[in-house]
Amino acid sequence: MSAQNSVLFDAPGPKARARNTVYTVLTLVLFVIGLAVLYLGFNDSLRERETSLFDPATWAVNPEGEWAADKWEPFLRPATWTDYVIPGLQNTLTAALTASVLAIVFGLVFGIGRLSERWWIRIPSGAVVEFFRGIPLLMLIFFTMALPIVAYQLFDIPTGTFQVTALVAVVTGLTLYNGSVLAEVFRAGILSVPKGQSEAAQAIGMTRGQSMRMILVPQAITAMMPAIVAQLVVLLKDSALGYIIAFPEMLRSFTLLATRESNVIPAAIICAIIYIAINLSLSRVAIWLERRNARRGRPSAKPVDAEDVPVAPLGAGGATAKADTTAGPAGTVAVEPTVQEPLPDTLGEHRPAESDDREDGDDTDGGKNRKG
Repeated sequence: MSAQNSVLFDAPGPKARARNTVYTVLTLVLFVIGLAVLYLGFNDSLRERETSLFDPATWAVNPEGEWAADKWEPFLRPATWTDYVIPGLQNTLTAALTASVLAIVFGLVFGIGRLSERWWIRIPSGAVVEFFRGIPLLMLIFFTMALPIVAYQLFDIPTGTFQVTALVAVVTGLTLYNGSVLAEVFRAGILSVPKGQSEAAQAIGMTRGQSMRMILVPQAITAMMPAIVAQLVVLLKDSALGYIIAFPEMLRSFTLLATRESNVIPAAIICAIIYIAINLSLSRVAIWLERRNARRGRPSAKPVDAEDVPVAPLGAGGATAKADTTAGPAGTVAVEPTVQEPLPDTLGEHRPAESDDREDGDDTDGGKNRKG
């Protein structure tokens, strides 16, 4: 164990290592037991069981269970994917991506608005954020679908004047709810930036809007990137609520498929795998962004040792050129070599003559003074 890790926590002793080994083995045993119960339960082997658990017939695939081949066979047909899975996945991604962009814009606008120095911007922004964050997402979707009815009852607008589609209702609900949550995330990120950043921006003459746009917001987004991606994952999963208003998203497509083929468990497993794959992709994107931002500010040049410093050839007067390097931490970059040129030889020739002239002049002046 490295010295840096030993500072953070004590190294486990023999008893602690043995205890950790026991805990690990118990966890693995419980995990295997859970998988076995899951398999036997979906295989209909636990109901009215007449054989023991160690009988191979107990673990054989039951033709009436959920692991039967005919329950999984529909997913091998291309028509299942082209008619159900892919259209539902496209609708889910369309709603999620559209709502993600709008929610980020909504969060930035109202998050910055809550930090405004003007009360007539700060108070309404806070009211909007708190209002939409306190209403359940499903109610927002229902209210959006009921807008034609509300317009007819309040403003006597005929119900056929405009219609709200299921996609618009889902995107609106996701934008308002998740955008209000992202507004708090952005506000917390901006407040986490050291106060000296904004003070330094004001010192060089930048306005509050310029410092917010060029200094505070980029740093806040970088600092809050994990929270932003986590909220976008929640947004993607919440798009499944469109099933309530007959939006043909992926969960509804798998529900229709399970009703048609009578394979609820296989359809649910495949749907869950697709959701997990999409969410893991978002998480990997977040990790890549964090690593990319962490690499910023590092020196791109390699450190140069003193032995590797090049020495220039002999110059005029036998002078050599050495690279000006200073000892420092890893990442120190060598400065370009400088050459110290010798003084011209003419200076050495003129100096004695000038000194002799000065001495003669001094003697002459002294003689004149003595004569005087």
